[in-house]
Amino acid sequence: MEHRTIGELMTRKVVSVRLDTPFKEIAQTLADNAVSAVPVLDGLGRPAGIVSEADLLRKAADRSDLSGRTPLPHLEAWERARAEGRTAGELMSAPAVCAHPDWTVVEAARLMEVQQVKRLPVVDEADVLLGIVSRSDLLRVFLRKDRAIREEITREVIGRTARLGASGVTADVHRGQVTLHGTVTDLLFVPVLVRMCASLDGVVSVSEDLKPEPANGGPSDGTAEGRAEES
Repeated sequence: MEHRTIGELMTRKVVSVRLDTPFKEIAQTLADNAVSAVPVLDGLGRPAGIVSEADLLRKAADRSDLSGRTPLPHLEAWERARAEGRTAGELMSAPAVCAHPDWTVVEAARLMEVQQVKRLPVVDEADVLLGIVSRSDLLRVFLRKDRAIREEITREVIGRTARLGASGVTADVHRGQVTLHGTVTDLLFVPVLVRMCASLDGVVSVSEDLKPEPANGGPSDGTAEGRAEES
């Protein structure tokens, strides 16, 4: 089964700043390019961190409010040091949490969730910046057409596992929601089919209405008629 990689989804023309880029130039860069954050690169083109609107706003929030309408936020020592920063290197969140172009959407999404970040610089083997991927980029896999998902399930999931007992299975797909119908030789195989379908790009959910294949052409639901025939 094929999955879109981060290298296919990432933005290649990345707006970035240098470690010594001053505060106002960072703010101007964000405004001019309609972005909320940019990578901060060292002299070798490697991401050293990310500087965002939140990092810049920390400076404004740390200033006294003469009106007295809002309290001064409590900042930890490291937060106060960054609020007093004047350059990208002093203001940025570091180290940069990065991805690689051969990663899958799942790998990138899990890293974003664990690290609680909204974007990942994408780097090569030497940690040089190649692009950047955001949460909205990852969501593009869910724009995949239902027909393409159904065809892949038929070809890659059912087709590859038919000899293992899934030849009687068909799939319906509506808005990314997959429903499996039909019969299998062993119900223990059902969770495997469900997991395989759920791993495909664009799949939102998977449900199933699968039953065991009838033995010797008899009923498959364990009804009284089936038991009577067996006896």
